[in-house]
Amino acid sequence: MRLDPDILADTLLLKSPGWARVGLTAPDPGMRHQAAQELARVIIDEIGDDRAAPDPAQLGLAV
Repeated sequence: MRLDPDILADTLLLKSPGWARVGLTAPDPGMRHQAAQELARVIIDEIGDDRAAPDPAQLGLAV
């Protein structure tokens, strides 16, 4: 899957919480980490994470 810069820009600039964008520049390392985590969640929610959902045609293995 190729990431589209326009989609990422739209997601980061328009759909992410303002505190997370500003938090990336905070002097506190903990705040920067929390902000980065939030931005990552927004991006994953927007573009989806196909690896998280198994293919319905895939057979499950017995444990």
